[in-house]
Amino acid sequence: MAWLILRADKLAARMAERRSRIFAPGLLDGQVCLVSGAGSGLGRATAQELARLGATVVGCGRRREFLEETAATIAEAGGKAEAVEADIRDGDTVERLLDGIVERHGRLDVLVNNAGGQFLSPAEGISAKGFRTVIELNVQGTWQMTHAAAIKAFIPQRSGKVVSVTVSPHHGMPGMVHTGAARAAVENMMRTLSIEWARFNVKLCAVAAGQFDTEVLRTKYPRQVSDNVARTVPLGRLGTPEEMAWLIAYLASPAGDFFSGAVLTLDGARDNWFGSWPPTGAADAEGTPLAEERQPRDSET
Repeated sequence: MAWLILRADKLAARMAERRSRIFAPGLLDGQVCLVSGAGSGLGRATAQELARLGATVVGCGRRREFLEETAATIAEAGGKAEAVEADIRDGDTVERLLDGIVERHGRLDVLVNNAGGQFLSPAEGISAKGFRTVIELNVQGTWQMTHAAAIKAFIPQRSGKVVSVTVSPHHGMPGMVHTGAARAAVENMMRTLSIEWARFNVKLCAVAAGQFDTEVLRTKYPRQVSDNVARTVPLGRLGTPEEMAWLIAYLASPAGDFFSGAVLTLDGARDNWFGSWPPTGAADAEGTPLAEERQPRDSET
């Protein structure tokens, strides 16, 4: 009996993975979506959600084994996915990637520029090579993917969407000046191209991601950072990869057809404030924000 219950639980979980928790089945039927950095974290969650909605998802990245894991999870849930090893910093590789998609599927509907990278360092510790590496991946790579998708698919078919994942906060990123500069460039790139390519019905947006609970955060950064970063978010928690995937799926859907040139910030209000409110020293013993004591007016007495 216990074995039957366990099997039933696994079957229920697998069936749940086949359906989106938010959107209607078939929302993206017939669409072809390309997701860079699809091997883990936000990229994997996004690829899985787009596939649940009926899209054929092509996931690309530098680590084939992780991409194949993503594709396998999608296939097991009844979706359609391909894994293509590709370094978006290499222009020739990007050209071949897009040529292959158009050859196999005849079109491309959505490009998600999720691949990116950075490292934690004070500005004075970043070498010219280190800075260049981040710029090449986040800016040059995003440009090459976006340009190739437009030239080979979006402009000829007079339709297409680009969603580029950037970062929040926007008011300076001490400890990551390289990625702050790179992601600002990408956001401006999306704004500019949304004007230039509007005549081709190509829509481009950026999604500025705050702190999300991903394996990279838990394993790449110092323990003091990963253990305490949620305290910097006014909502008091990290985002989940699924929350990012839902926003991107919304933009990919017909509901997102009038979004273009926008930067949508998904960060639990971190872009507006560092930490919880009220801060230490600005609240009474019960945690109520301090307020000015005002003298009553004569009419109030």
